[in-house]
Amino acid sequence: MSEKVLLKGNDAIAEAAIRAGCGAYYGYPITPQNELIAYMAREMLKRGRIFIQAESEVAAINMVYGASSAGLRAMTSSSSPGISLKQEGLSYAAGADIPLVIVNVVRGGPGLGSIAPAQSDYFQSTRGGGHGDYRCLVFAPKSVQECADLTYQAFDCADQYRIPVLILADGMIGQMMEGVVLPPEKTALPPRTWIVGNMAGREPRHITSINLVPEALEAQTRARFERYEALKAQEVRYEYTGDADPELTIVAYGTCARVALGAIKYAQKQGRRLGLLRPITLWPFPAKPLADLAQNGRPLLTVEMSMGQLVEDVRLAVLGKAPVHLLSHCGGVIPTEEEVFAQALQIIG
Repeated sequence: MSEKVLLKGNDAIAEAAIRAGCGAYYGYPITPQNELIAYMAREMLKRGRIFIQAESEVAAINMVYGASSAGLRAMTSSSSPGISLKQEGLSYAAGADIPLVIVNVVRGGPGLGSIAPAQSDYFQSTRGGGHGDYRCLVFAPKSVQECADLTYQAFDCADQYRIPVLILADGMIGQMMEGVVLPPEKTALPPRTWIVGNMAGREPRHITSINLVPEALEAQTRARFERYEALKAQEVRYEYTGDADPELTIVAYGTCARVALGAIKYAQKQGRRLGLLRPITLWPFPAKPLADLAQNGRPLLTVEMSMGQLVEDVRLAVLGKAPVHLLSHCGGVIPTEEEVFAQALQIIG
């Protein structure tokens, strides 16, 4: 078995990306993800790969677009306001079916907000974020180990589905240190037969997101959404923890899921039964497991570090079959285990 190493979440993401075959990284500093860009600046150059600190977030995402379309596995990272600036380029990449990986280490907003952890970028991440009809595959790690594992997998998923993949970690996950077993270095990458041509002996091939014929653009978009359906059939990921017959089920991801696990331990000591359904993919969302849980009509409690975004997908999933409650904080405030447990007891009586 491989030995564990002690890493911050940001560093684990960076090292896993390198081991996954990331050939080019373009970024711009912003707290709380600066360790990630610093790690890439040091290690990518050591390994003879491309690192550029771009002049802006807008420049960085378009550099990733170019590197990926030329054949490299490419990545960028930022935190909330910086991700907002990348949305136009992200939409272009989705419209051109360019695979790339984007990391968002979320901080409090809106605007410049704070540098403390938050989950208020949920809508931006799961609804596309930029203009037009498209989706991103969104992974939400709850530990440093998952930071490494999901980033490593993100590159394969991006290539397989020709889609941007987003790693959505909050500031707490990015900054915390834990033991992690790192994935192996990839020695071979899947061929990219679709990349731009008319260079290095390749046939001419043009990659673009523009299509000025309405019917053709509609057909192209519908074909993309058929690919999304295949992704939804294969990539929905979630984890259930706690009692097999809960009085109440908590729904939470990232740092809030860690807090919820503490609340479950409080409940067990007092003879109360709580469960936790943790989405690992925020899109595609694990709607069916939630709908199945709601069949018994018992309440659900969504815990999130936003004013109520995840809760909307929970309500859509259960379609009124069970009451859905919300415990929310924003601006960088993190809920406590005691608070979650007290709210659960108040609901179930």
